[in-house]
Order: sequence, then C-alpha cells, then structure tokens
Amino acid sequence: MSQHAIPCLFMRGGTSRGPYFRLADLPADTAERDRVLLAAMGSPDVRQIDGLGGADTLTSKVAIISPSERDGVDIDYLFAQVTIDKPIVDTNPSCGNMLSGVGPAALELGMMQARVGETPVVIFNENTSSRIEAVIQTPGGNVRYDGDARIDGVPGTAAPILMNFMDVVGSKTGAFFPTGNTVDVIDGVEVSCVDVAMPMIHLRATDFGITGHEDRAALDAMTDELIGRVEPIRRKAGELMGLGDVADKVVPKVGFLAEPRAGGDISSRYFTPLKIHATHAVTGAVCVSSAASVPGTVAHSLATPSPENPRDFVIEHPSGQIEVRIETSGEGSSTDVVRAGILRTARLIMRGEVMVPA
Repeated sequence: MSQHAIPCLFMRGGTSRGPYFRLADLPADTAERDRVLLAAMGSPDVRQIDGLGGADTLTSKVAIISPSERDGVDIDYLFAQVTIDKPIVDTNPSCGNMLSGVGPAALELGMMQARVGETPVVIFNENTSSRIEAVIQTPGGNVRYDGDARIDGVPGTAAPILMNFMDVVGSKTGAFFPTGNTVDVIDGVEVSCVDVAMPMIHLRATDFGITGHEDRAALDAMTDELIGRVEPIRRKAGELMGLGDVADKVVPKVGFLAEPRAGGDISSRYFTPLKIHATHAVTGAVCVSSAASVPGTVAHSLATPSPENPRDFVIEHPSGQIEVRIETSGEGSSTDVVRAGILRTARLIMRGEVMVPA
C-alpha cells in the first residue's frame, strides 16, 4: 500500500480551521507523528498543494484529542502549529480558536456522552497545562452547529460555544510577568512581557511608526519592515522570559497595541509572530485583556476599561472585535486571573480519512 489512511474530522474552530485527530490514531513516536502531520497538511510548501493546509497560518493547524484520565477533566487537547514552508511542527503554543472545536469533536467521536440541552466539556490543554470549560449546545443529545451567535472573522452565524479559561497565568513560564517587571526596555523600546494563556510581548504601535488601526492588507505590505525591527526585540524578550532561543519558535507572540477607536477598550494587531493574524487569537485576547487590568503595563497605558470586575473587555482587531469576560484578583505583579470567558463558534466541515505516504 502506497498510502496510509488516518481518520479525522475537518472542522472550523473559531477563526481557524484544520483536522482533529484522535491521539490513538497517530504514531506514538513524536518524530514520526510530526512527519505524518506535515504530510497531512502538505508542508513544507508555500501552497500546501499536496495536503489539507490552506497556505495560511490560520488554516495550518492541528488538534489532537483523547479521553482524559485526569481528575475533573473530560478531554486532553494538544495543539500543533504546522509551519507552511518549513518542516516544523510546533506544539509550544496553544490555539484558543481550534480549542473551541475540541468539545464538539469529542462528542462527534464518541469520547463522551452528550447531555440533552447543553453539555459542559472540561478540557485540559497540554500545551499550557491549563483547564478550560467549553459549554456545547446539544439539543436532543446531538451537537448543534446552527444558531444566532456571530464572531468577527467568520461569515454568518452559528451555535454559541462559551469557553471559560482557568489556570492561565504563567502558561509557559510560571509567572504573569516572567521578567518580574510590568515593563522592560529592550533596544530602547518599552515592552511588557506577559504570560497569561499565551506568552506575548506587548508594544505600543506608535513606537514602530504605525497607528495600530491598520487593516490586514496594509500591515501585510509592511510586514517585512515591521518584523525586521521587532524580531530582535522578540528574541531578546524570549531570553528574558526564560524561553531560551526563540528564533525558530512561535512564542512569544507579538501584540502591537493602541488606544481604541471603535468603541472597544483597546486596539490590538496580533502577529503569530511573523505574520499578522486576520482577526485575533483567543489566547492572545486573554493575555491582552489580563495585562490591561494591571497598572504599569503597556496595555494598561492604552486601554480605557471601566472599573467593573468581572466585566466584558473588548479588543478591536482587523476584522472587528473580540470580547473577553475577565475576572481578576490581587494587584500588580500578584494579580491572578480567576476566570476568562470568551464566546466562540465551530462547525464540522468533513469527516473521513486523510491519506499520507505509508
């Protein structure tokens, strides 16, 4: 046999898309598993013409799920970012958008029994060692995909999925502020190094000659120039955050922040880190909103939040807005994120088998 068939679901999760695999259907050896995922997605190739990838970082993603043996957890989830033009599979970051499809995928694959009405699914994110509760609409005991919920960056409406993030502080470094400071100065630029749900560096857009309100096309046109200036800062920040050499890693991510213009609380242009995100990463939204709650950070200096707690914190991005219901405790460097809730949607696009070279 020249090809091997591997079962999967092909789903949209939030504003991302990719195959969802059972852990048991993939090779146990990590190197072999990565070769399978590269073949499945068609990497390395800028068009990903020979696989499922869509030649965009948002559509070159993989979710690997399995029933959990952890107390109080239903499903274990491992996210993999498959690099488009290099033979790299990165499981260091997480993806909150793909995460929104984990609950429906687990129910579709029979990993747990759906309730009548709605089904809470407690997910353990192996990338960040955090728990997330996803509430799935299941009328009649079946996953519902149609509904009235709308998220910017996705056409039409769908059934709402409420995601409550827990244990998100220090996802990779063990600390809200891995450097011990709310602001560091790197190469003469003020930077907030923050690790909540996703390690990020937050920068003022105006320090790089942009407004922070540009659309994706405008930022695509100047990406090389922006990355040329910010990448040395990002690499130095990675060292300061205890992440080591991040030259070939996608963490920490980069957020160019600005004051809001469209009725939100802050504007963010999220880089992944070498390309602009068409909308905004869910985990990145949790990170930005959490940092904005702490005086002294770059985000706090630009945000216009109300004093209510918990509250909906609205982030403006290139395709609209994303809302985070953020609840914190403590102050300053001792701040803890009790809970961060985000509304997402998902859709099952296809079920079947992906063929990879034997």
